[in-house]
Amino acid sequence: MTKKKKTGTEEPIEGVENLLSKTEHYIEENQKSLTIIVVAIVVVVLGYLGYTNLYVSPLEQEARSQIYMAERHFERDSFYLALYGDGNYPGFVDIIDEYSVTQTANLAHYYSGIAYLRMGEFNNAIEYLTRFDSRDQMVSQIALGAIGDAYLELNDLEEAVSFYEKAAQRRSNEFTSPIYWMKAGHVYEELGKFGRALEAFENIKADYPETTEGGEAEKHIARVQLKMDE
Repeated sequence: MTKKKKTGTEEPIEGVENLLSKTEHYIEENQKSLTIIVVAIVVVVLGYLGYTNLYVSPLEQEARSQIYMAERHFERDSFYLALYGDGNYPGFVDIIDEYSVTQTANLAHYYSGIAYLRMGEFNNAIEYLTRFDSRDQMVSQIALGAIGDAYLELNDLEEAVSFYEKAAQRRSNEFTSPIYWMKAGHVYEELGKFGRALEAFENIKADYPETTEGGEAEKHIARVQLKMDE
């Protein structure tokens, strides 16, 4: 009679059974602790959902209705009224203070930063734009570029160029990326960092040749190369 060969499956099955047995034993010994943990998780989740749906959501709707007039003032370049309100409707600063947990307040940081920049209050512009957080790559790119503009106005060239580079690289596109590379190139040139300036201008020539900046890149490259040869 031919002996049956062992398939080798007995040991893995025994291992799984032992693991299940240990798990069951652990649960039995720690049932009270596990129950407390599960209840705590449920409480946190329900609390978060309640906070979001019963508090934040209505507040968000209210904030959206309140920011409307500030946005209109912003569009008309009435930046003071946009920031501080007109007596009937709140300004962006009020929106931030009263509705801080909302996305509308986050957007108000962007508007405030740009308004302060246009008013020449560059430190305030940096403060508000830095606190703005956007998942929209284009808007966040413009915010970074605006921070660069504010630092440039404050004559902090190193910070300015770092933000121009961040803006240029944030979302590659033909509308804004070449503008920020061009700004970065000019600032690097002013700093005497001709290699970095050349790199910025060459990026424009290589990646955005059909843009206005792309058409001007060659003359900037030639000028920087002459300075490097001096």
